[in-house]
Amino acid sequence: VQLVESGGGLVQAGDSLRLSCAASESTFSIYTMGWYRQAPGNQRELVASITSDGTTNYADSVKGRFTISRDNAKNTMWLQMNSLKPEDTAVYYCNARRFVWIYWGQGTQVTVSS
Repeated sequence: VQLVESGGGLVQAGDSLRLSCAASESTFSIYTMGWYRQAPGNQRELVASITSDGTTNYADSVKGRFTISRDNAKNTMWLQMNSLKPEDTAVYYCNARRFVWIYWGQGTQVTVSS
């Protein structure tokens, strides 16, 4: 599975961004999809995930501000990020997983200035 992220950029605190992840395979629907992020000097961390049936999970730091969604017909996943904070600055990665199969996108930079 090839994953391509888009939508990152430089914004100010309080602004919104919408990240997209396009998958190459029509079997997209069977994968649990997720967004991870990695800031300089930090480990990669889970931001949000969504299962094939639409069950979502969020990191405590983004609950109430970020929303993950997917459209299986379009092989696409999104992350709507509202009320962005400087601490949200990181490279955001799209992830697809099913059993032992795990795939990553190349990442998209999100920078939030104060």
